[in-house]
Amino acid sequence: MDNVIGNNIDRRLKAVLDIMAAGAWRGEKPGAGEVLAEAIALVPFDTEEGKLLSGGVPRGHKNLTTATTKLVKAGWLVKGRSGWSLTDDGLRATVAFPDAQSLAVALAAGTPVPAEMPVPTAPANTAKAASSKPAGKATATKARATKTAAKPGTAAAPETPAAPEVPAAQNGPSAVELGPQPEAVAIVGDFGTALGAPGNWEPDYDEVQMKFDDTDRLWKLTAELPEGFYSYKATIDRSWEENYGAFGVRGGANHELHHRGGRITFRYDHGTKDVLTS
Repeated sequence: MDNVIGNNIDRRLKAVLDIMAAGAWRGEKPGAGEVLAEAIALVPFDTEEGKLLSGGVPRGHKNLTTATTKLVKAGWLVKGRSGWSLTDDGLRATVAFPDAQSLAVALAAGTPVPAEMPVPTAPANTAKAASSKPAGKATATKARATKTAAKPGTAAAPETPAAPEVPAAQNGPSAVELGPQPEAVAIVGDFGTALGAPGNWEPDYDEVQMKFDDTDRLWKLTAELPEGFYSYKATIDRSWEENYGAFGVRGGANHELHHRGGRITFRYDHGTKDVLTS
């Protein structure tokens, strides 16, 4: 079963590269959520991957979002506040590694794209992925939570704002961000006091602030939490003005966590506005 899931993730990673490259060649700039949804539409979840985790997110969606960090570390994908973009090496990778298996081997071995390979200017072996795009925007199967925002007196706004335009891919992995990261990101929930904060659901306390990891472009917070059921959201710049719930929805329903107790790491991606735990 693990091999099957691994193969599916490899196929979706290949689809992510191909979808983004094909979009660039068509003059389009798809948002991160749209790219992930389309990759999942091309390689649907099996029964195991479709199972919902404690936060209401399908296992396969979490696995794919986590796996995209491999593309970042390879220097092929840049994640920024305004969305995702391929680097020139990312465009080259779509041709250098024409199938999921060769891509997986290259990522595992840290194999770079051949330096002499030119940057492709039109679809090559990605035609199949591009032509397989369903009519209209693909949408991943998600079980939407129905809870309102946990901040007392704050109404949930269950809609995702339009994604800002994503600049064209730059040359090199550190070529410049697609927009600045926030000044601060906090994980705010009913475990604030367990983290040492004076109270729960308060975004301005230092104890709930995450630290930005420039390597994989993620905000992280690791802590020890007692066993229990928790709800939480990600808040930006120590305020409730901008906050994200399950599936990265602005002002959306709370993330939910069934924790068995012990060490846990929260990871917030400002490209997808979503939070993953491990």
